[in-house]
Amino acid sequence: MFSNSILQLGILIILWYSISSLANIIGKRLLTTFPHPVTVTLAQLFHGWAYSVPLLRLLKIPTPTYLHSTRIYYIIIIVPLAIGKLLSQLTSQISLRLVPVSYTHTVKALMPLFTVLLSRVVLKEAQSFQVYLSLIPIIVGVIIASMSELSFDTTGFVSVMLSTCLLAVQNVYSKKALKYVDIHHIALLSVLSKIAWCVLVPFWILIDGPQVNIQQEFTFEVIFYILADGVCNFIYNVIAFTMISRLSPLSYVIAGSTKRLVVIAVSILALHNPVTKLNLFGISLALVGVLLYNKIKYNENQQLSILKISTASSPFP
Repeated sequence: MFSNSILQLGILIILWYSISSLANIIGKRLLTTFPHPVTVTLAQLFHGWAYSVPLLRLLKIPTPTYLHSTRIYYIIIIVPLAIGKLLSQLTSQISLRLVPVSYTHTVKALMPLFTVLLSRVVLKEAQSFQVYLSLIPIIVGVIIASMSELSFDTTGFVSVMLSTCLLAVQNVYSKKALKYVDIHHIALLSVLSKIAWCVLVPFWILIDGPQVNIQQEFTFEVIFYILADGVCNFIYNVIAFTMISRLSPLSYVIAGSTKRLVVIAVSILALHNPVTKLNLFGISLALVGVLLYNKIKYNENQQLSILKISTASSPFP
């Protein structure tokens, strides 16, 4: 039984790494051939919505009816999360269009920095000196990687920074807003994708609608990449949520950091991105910083849990 669960977990991790790497490579090739990130984002959101509906029925996951009956949930919780998902996904596609996959994921290593800053402002959470210290190699690593990036693009850099910041906002907001909302993660994925898609449609009509030449640009190759990109992104989201439920916090963050390293390495090999030794050093330094940050945060959470247990079991008031 134990060996079977280890085997299943190993298969999940391999699938997670493989799908993530494949999604980034397909996404990069799609945006190189079809340079319309708004259209690609629209397609991804539609895939996420369309595939989640039969999956919910197959797994017999009940629909959260209270979300539809109570407007306050939509206005305060669901709609902001959907808009955040839309903007983070769109800016991520813009950055993927303009800069290499390896550089995109290196800059996304700044997620802890944004999370710490937003937690301080929104949640009023102060961090320890060790946490602030762990941010230094991340910041320095990203600066080195940016200065030595041969394909550096200002718009691409700003887009990936916005995407990373928006993801951090989503994480912090979810921690604050979803505390009392009981909803299955696949049902939430379905609802957010549907709302985000509906919000993006009018902007697509104004931005990409007049520019996209369906007859000339929608070749067999582009259609194949759009379908493959949508499937990969949906599978990635489902596996990511499954990994969260199967792994401990420390195991998950280590697996996530290792995944980022795998994606960077695979993208460099598959897409033949030119990199320098200084660029590789910056990437490595940023990833080491992320691992250090995650380890410190996990240790602090464990100490806090032990303190709460010992306080609760103490016979003294």
